[in-house]
Amino acid sequence: MNSIEIRKQILSVEKTFHEGGAVAAQPLKMGVIANVVKNHFVGRYASEEELQVFVKLARDMANDMVPLLVEALGGVDAIEAYGKGALVGVNGELEHGAIWHEGGGWAMRAVLKKAKSIVPANKFVGSAGSRLHVPLHHIEACYVRSHFNTAEVSISDSPRPNEILFALAMSTGPRIHERLGGLRVDQISVGDGQR
Repeated sequence: MNSIEIRKQILSVEKTFHEGGAVAAQPLKMGVIANVVKNHFVGRYASEEELQVFVKLARDMANDMVPLLVEALGGVDAIEAYGKGALVGVNGELEHGAIWHEGGGWAMRAVLKKAKSIVPANKFVGSAGSRLHVPLHHIEACYVRSHFNTAEVSISDSPRPNEILFALAMSTGPRIHERLGGLRVDQISVGDGQR
């Protein structure tokens, strides 16, 4: 395998103005970019070495995806939360989606210079049209509770049984009307990606 074969890409941005309370001074923008790609490993057991080649190719693919998502959300300085996810078609295995941990995560952290926290992830094997829930948390400190959120992505014809849907998600702030306490953004002080 020398390249990743992309069948489809989606980029979506949603704006939330309120969650039943007053209209927020600044709407929350949450974006997802996803690529649907051919899974070259279906029907056989792929070695660690083969999967590592796929990791590198996935990182290259993510390097192309990240700038598109960042631009759609208003630029690097606007991004406060991130996450990633993979949905493997039913002829694949969970490990085929796990390559996105490194491939997708490092690509976002390379662009988001303030990013210190681990990039949360979700992955599962499922059928076309399944909803992938991508967990989000703050890019500098994963214990900032206000930024715990979930981005969703679903494509009616994807992934087909021999495909994988790889997604990256970002948002521009906390949940609208968040009010359940915990570590605040202005209290981040340790700089270790947690607090």
